[in-house]
Amino acid sequence: MLPIIREQVKSDSIVYTDCYRSYDVLEVSEFSHLRINYSTHFAEQQNHINGIENFWNQAKHYLRKFNGIPKEHFEFYLKECE
Repeated sequence: MLPIIREQVKSDSIVYTDCYRSYDVLEVSEFSHLRINYSTHFAEQQNHINGIENFWNQAKHYLRKFNGIPKEHFEFYLKECE
């Protein structure tokens, strides 16, 4: 998973995740990694991922009407959601 993340995220970025074990690789990477443990609370000070979860929920709802989109045009459809 780390090669994909490195390809998509700038190295000096702060990456917010939940506590899913696959994100453990971020602990030994060049990213600042902050976790939110949803089993105990939904936010820690200003750190939360509700905004991005809401965006993906809205984007998936919007993109369903196309009944599939070509992979090479995905970024354009996503930009429209943005």
